[in-house]
Amino acid sequence: MSESSEVTWRTYFGFSDPYENQADVIETIIDTARDSGYLAMEGPCGTGKTMASLTAAGYLLRETDQFDNAIVVTPVKQQRQQFVEDLRVINSQLAEPLSGVALVGKRDLCPYGREDVFPDGSSVQERCDDLREATAALVSEDSSLEVDRQFETDATPDSSPIPEEEKWWDPAKGRVLVENAKRDPLDGDAVPLHTAGRTAPYARTQPSTTPELTGSGNRQLYCPFEADWYGRDKGSPVTFESGDDHVVTTEELLPSAIEIGTCPHRAMTVLMKDADVVIGNYNHLFDAASRHLTAPILDERTLVIIDEAHRIEERVRDLLTDTIGYYTIKRARRDLELVLQPARQGPQNEREIKTRLGAHDVSLEAVETAETFYGDVMEWLETRVDDELRERFEQYGTGPSWNSPPEGNVEVPLRDPDESEPDEFTRWAEREGYGGETFRTLSGVGLAVEDAVERMETDRDCVCTAVGASFGQWWERDHVEYFREIELVPSRTDERDVEKPWMNRYNASLVMYNCMPSEKIKDILEEFGGGVLMSATLEPLSIFEEIAGLEELATDEEPRAVSSRTYDLTFPEENRASWIVDVEAFKKRNRGEPSIENTNSTRERYAYVAREIARSHGNVLLAWPNYSEAEWAANRLREEIDKPVVLDRSSSHEETRELRREFVRGEPKVLVTSTRGTLTEGVDYDGDELHTCAVFGIPLVNIGSPRVRAVQYAYGDRFGSENSFTYALTIPAVRQIRQALGRVIRGPDERGVRIVVGERFVPGALHSVSEYFPENERAEFVRMKPDFLASQFEGFWEG
Repeated sequence: MSESSEVTWRTYFGFSDPYENQADVIETIIDTARDSGYLAMEGPCGTGKTMASLTAAGYLLRETDQFDNAIVVTPVKQQRQQFVEDLRVINSQLAEPLSGVALVGKRDLCPYGREDVFPDGSSVQERCDDLREATAALVSEDSSLEVDRQFETDATPDSSPIPEEEKWWDPAKGRVLVENAKRDPLDGDAVPLHTAGRTAPYARTQPSTTPELTGSGNRQLYCPFEADWYGRDKGSPVTFESGDDHVVTTEELLPSAIEIGTCPHRAMTVLMKDADVVIGNYNHLFDAASRHLTAPILDERTLVIIDEAHRIEERVRDLLTDTIGYYTIKRARRDLELVLQPARQGPQNEREIKTRLGAHDVSLEAVETAETFYGDVMEWLETRVDDELRERFEQYGTGPSWNSPPEGNVEVPLRDPDESEPDEFTRWAEREGYGGETFRTLSGVGLAVEDAVERMETDRDCVCTAVGASFGQWWERDHVEYFREIELVPSRTDERDVEKPWMNRYNASLVMYNCMPSEKIKDILEEFGGGVLMSATLEPLSIFEEIAGLEELATDEEPRAVSSRTYDLTFPEENRASWIVDVEAFKKRNRGEPSIENTNSTRERYAYVAREIARSHGNVLLAWPNYSEAEWAANRLREEIDKPVVLDRSSSHEETRELRREFVRGEPKVLVTSTRGTLTEGVDYDGDELHTCAVFGIPLVNIGSPRVRAVQYAYGDRFGSENSFTYALTIPAVRQIRQALGRVIRGPDERGVRIVVGERFVPGALHSVSEYFPENERAEFVRMKPDFLASQFEGFWEG
């Protein structure tokens, strides 16, 4: 990069001088993006990844003609806030700030939803969608809503007017609905809607139309906040000036929109379309439903910044996994019956129904076939689950084991996860005469039925189109890439008089579990102009490029540039100690069950190591392969050391936050948790909040789970069977270990000890994971026997 270019990117850098590696990070992102490529980058705490990526984005947006906007996605809320703060720092010294907006979901922004105004049993998303549809119908140009006065349209300042030919709504009708909903300050019975510290101009109860407005006796509920948006010609009174240094978050957006009386979510969307930098989460890139929001701003002129990229496999896999619930199938069947029943009541009705269906090229016979199919599917699912549970429970439906079923979900695999073969349900369907033609037509049948039901003017939220589309995917999707199974989720319903006892315990779903997200990640990245995927724990980068689809992106018919960088920890090496405690591997078969009564040699050895580490200086975090092992360790330590022991369990976010506060408050303590828990990743322990972190064993997921086996098989199919276990299980586990170790030292003046316990961390040992750590990190770890721990701690903390 030329000297003049360096000066230019420094214009967008928020501080006087970059960190040691930060300038190289910025320049590498810029160079890669200018080649329309992607950079895979590992940079530990202290690299300045957030500021570097935003600086590069500022340069690319303002000093090149390649990009119109940048989108930042991260799965960690704390990191989203860091991007907001760093962008504000950059803007504080720019004459023309980079406009930014942080995206949140409807549930956080809906004024009625925030105050629990909606009826019980209805989700904010569903209720909001219903109100939006009702409001849209009322403001449409051909609605019967009366407008008896002139209104001035108050659109977004400096926004481009919407062409008249694209407008199907009448802004004046939106203003009429707003005026109708406004609370009369003199009306003592009208309780105001108060949320986010502000009072809306509307009452707490949702408004409805009056006969005078529509000329009809039917009152229609609507959303006045939505009506205000239409009244402003889909504009927003909230601008980037509302946010600190031109970056708008919920803290600024929500109170302003509430007080004005406009929809906060719509206002956010308006800002998003004009923003230079949009900050969101993984859903805004990889989830089909959330992409409806961001689709208008995403194209080949968008720069993408993906933070915490070591989690991209797991998060995208979850987003690509689809379920079809038993009761959802039942609802879809009922949707079809609403059309079939009147058609069977006389020739005239039948002709009318056929005409409506014919507009979609769907026959009545096709609807009948779909209805029969859904009924057969329900019967098959009922019987299959019944048979499975009879096999698992000796006294199914009545006995003690049934009355105290195991906690958690139940997986019922529909094929051997170690083989590539059609699933049991698909084979059954084919035997029953339901082949590809049936599966592929279900979505179209559903669409035609939904249209016919809507014309009947029934107040029903149909699901048959969505269910039909899911069954179409069930047929079309690859059997290795998507593992089919039945999932039973414990339900909290009251006992019902049902023929199948499982219905009183579980909700059943057909599941298409994604095993191989790399192709989807690659397809999505291909849509954009370039960017960076970054994390503190991406190594080995060559393998990350494979599993994230980057290698395929670089070798496609129209190849994209892909580069990679690993940066070392720059904090003073003398401030940290890194040790491998060489004891036998902590494996399930040699450690036995995690009970206090179990005193076999492996457990006693690990209890000794845990005790020696826990007694060391300051706050100590001990991370075990799972929560059960963590509980065992905590129980042992409480009997053997004087320090307070805090045990983390799988719990809510608020409970976890409170546990962290308890740990860092007051006298030194020991926090015992799972390496795969939420306190070992994305959580900062600053200053003296944490002195030592020790990771015990390799935190592999349950390798006996059918899903995990299916993922391993899919990775073997794609990357070679010799790599399947490593790619699918070992490397994600090592990244979690490194995330935990990274909690210790978060600044150049902090001191701390990082420890890994077990012989699998020793270079050259059987099944060693040492090679999956970066070379410089490996070189820092010193091997020792447990007996030396006490003296080594003393030497480090007193040295």
